[in-house]
Amino acid sequence: MRLGVIDVGSNTVHLLVVDAHPGAQPLPASKHKIELRLSEHVTDDGLIADEGRDRLAAFVEECLGLAEDQGVEDLSGFVTSAIREAPNGTEVLHEVKERTGVVLDVLSGADEARLTFLAARRWFGWSAGTLLVADIGGGSLELAQGMDEDPDVAVSLPLGAGRVTRELLAGDPPRPDAVREARRLVRASIAAELRPLAKAGTRDHAVGTSKTMRSLARVCGAAPSAEGMYAPRVLEREVLAERLPGLAVMSAAERAGLPGVSASRSLQLLAGGIVAEATMDLLGIDRLEICPWALREGIILRHLDRMS
Repeated sequence: MRLGVIDVGSNTVHLLVVDAHPGAQPLPASKHKIELRLSEHVTDDGLIADEGRDRLAAFVEECLGLAEDQGVEDLSGFVTSAIREAPNGTEVLHEVKERTGVVLDVLSGADEARLTFLAARRWFGWSAGTLLVADIGGGSLELAQGMDEDPDVAVSLPLGAGRVTRELLAGDPPRPDAVREARRLVRASIAAELRPLAKAGTRDHAVGTSKTMRSLARVCGAAPSAEGMYAPRVLEREVLAERLPGLAVMSAAERAGLPGVSASRSLQLLAGGIVAEATMDLLGIDRLEICPWALREGIILRHLDRMS
């Protein structure tokens, strides 16, 4: 059978169609996406604006037709921090259900961390030992550590690249004092949550996931996407720290000219770099191994496990 998953993130909304059978891998048979950027459709009081709600409902309806064309028998969807934390998030989801009949499940931050950890574990395998996984989304930063498929520690912080950009890094480029203040606040937020991870013990591998991490790794010299998903890629903290001052004085258009940085992600790249460098520094990580699988693959893997 074919499984369809609608992934509503802070930046993009994806429809992934996967061939589901025993032993299947979470590799899409087809995929479709729009750059919705829900974080840009948020009012000053945190509400999702009508335009964002309407665009989401229209895309979910579009997904229904595409899923039918692809022979999907089981269609599900999930939302993360952009809707989870909005005061009118429940009303938005109700409106989507009324218009389309699709129920979008709300993932907690801890669930995001656990499912992303599952994807990284399956990618690197049991021989990787104890993993620490860091994922920078649009709305939140997820950290998880453990030696099983379910992590011993799962932490979610409101430090996504889109959120930090919107709340702390106004301007293109932002003022130097805003960059310093963003760095201070990001580090204070991470430091306040370090205790559970410190108590989790020694890690064997530190892993980074998400488009933001992949873009940062590419800017810092990692292999291009043309070399395929199996090419080893790492993000070195020392190199990232050296690149951050330059990123801070670039406009979004200038960042979009860097290797591996899309125009749609260029505005958020500086915030992602500040969060990634702070995470690595405070956790004593010299390098992150980049995993091409993340939350979506974790969702699909969990679904396939339940089917089996």
